[in-house]
Formats: sequence, structure tokens, C-alpha cells
Amino acid sequence: MTAYAIFIRERLRDPETIKKYYEKLPHSFDGRDVVRRANQATPLVLEGPAIESVVVLEFPTIEAAQDWYHSDAYSEARRYRNLSADYRAFIVEGL
Repeated sequence: MTAYAIFIRERLRDPETIKKYYEKLPHSFDGRDVVRRANQATPLVLEGPAIESVVVLEFPTIEAAQDWYHSDAYSEARRYRNLSADYRAFIVEGL
């Protein structure tokens, strides 16, 4: 069943370091069945605290999403994301 990896950026702390994340991120998708479904730099927040951005990635299964998230390529990229910003990230199963 389809799964979605959702990333919510709450606060960017280091604009220079996040550039390294964006450089490495595309390579983490090589050979993977993933579709970027949403990439909103300025989301319209209807409820709750303000956020800076949201990304929604679609994978064929939860296992495929987890495999990508824990892959060496994404782990290397994620290190820069964690150094540069505060994020919430989670995977949900589609309907």
C-alpha cells in the first residue's frame, strides 16, 4: 500500500548548511520509486503554530519509505538537515 514520507520544517537555523542537504538529497532517490507530491515553501497554516515548509514524498510501500529514510545516501544528507534546521518527519500509510 502507498506510503507518504512527510517533512515539516519548523525553523531554519543555518541557511549555508541546508545547501549541503539540498545538494546531497537528489542522489538519495537514485534507483528508487518515489514521487514528490508536495513541496510548499510557504504553506498556508490553518491551525497550530507556524511552519516554514512541507514536503510530501510518495513511496509504493511503508517498507520502501523506511528503506530510503535509513539508506546510507539519505543518512548522509539528513545529517546536514539536522544540523541546519528543526524538522518533524514521519511516514503514513495511504488509503
